[in-house]
Amino acid sequence: MKRVILNKLLEKNFLMVEAGGLVEQRKDNMNIRHVNSKVRYVNKTIKKNRYKKRKDQALVPRVPKVLQELFISCREVFKGPGTVPPASDVNKLCSILDKMKPEDVGLSRNLQFFKATGVVKGTPRVTYTTIYQCDEFSLCIFFLPATAVIPLHNHPEMTVFSKLLLGKMHIKSYDWVDPVSSRDSMPPSQLRLARLKADSVFTAPCDTSVLYPTTGGNIHQFTAITPCAVLDVLGPPYSKEDDRDCSYYKDFPYSAFSNGESTVSEEQSDCSGWLEEIEVPESSQMDRIEYLGPQIIETSY
Repeated sequence: MKRVILNKLLEKNFLMVEAGGLVEQRKDNMNIRHVNSKVRYVNKTIKKNRYKKRKDQALVPRVPKVLQELFISCREVFKGPGTVPPASDVNKLCSILDKMKPEDVGLSRNLQFFKATGVVKGTPRVTYTTIYQCDEFSLCIFFLPATAVIPLHNHPEMTVFSKLLLGKMHIKSYDWVDPVSSRDSMPPSQLRLARLKADSVFTAPCDTSVLYPTTGGNIHQFTAITPCAVLDVLGPPYSKEDDRDCSYYKDFPYSAFSNGESTVSEEQSDCSGWLEEIEVPESSQMDRIEYLGPQIIETSY
């Protein structure tokens, strides 16, 4: 069986791209031109079989059972915009994701990308690949070189499951103290009070984390301590057309703007902060590569 590997570390983002592949980046994040950028496969060493295989017999990577199970369950769980999966469905997806290993999406901790130990110059870019996407949900993998950052950002009207497959990562997340609809207009420069939900280091393998439209750390930031791979299940995916665009924030300590007037208790102030919406940061730009791992089988309902 073939396995996806990261074959060559790019000088910019530490990920290999097939010769001739180009990715054009612009400041308006996600305006990406994808030209034949591919994660490559490598053949395992196999012993010769005494029986010759037919020449017309194709060698196709078999989809791992847990990956196919994840896909089928996502189709059943995600009902489209404006809906949040019930607790039973959340537990179901978490139990599947908790079983997933890097090999289920064609990765391995032995890949050179995850062994990188050299000094990183500048700000390394994050790379992502999409396993599957439809209107109801998407399955994506994010590759973060050491010290790479996915800046503080939100997930409007979305439920997101994150599974750290490889590496060590610091995650910081917030929820609004006074949630408002993502469709309500807010002045970009206005500070809003948020409650710190997480500020910890996670090491793979670890439990799946879940965020909801207004709880669970909907606004979060990823910082890679070592090279990382994160599998994200987003339901529904981002969509500018449906007012589910990504917004970015800068956080400040609660004491920075309290002016001696406390709106939260002294105990809560240590777990609170102010968030200010900012323009799309340059560090949010990502490179995209084509997913060539085990392919999901789209069965009929």
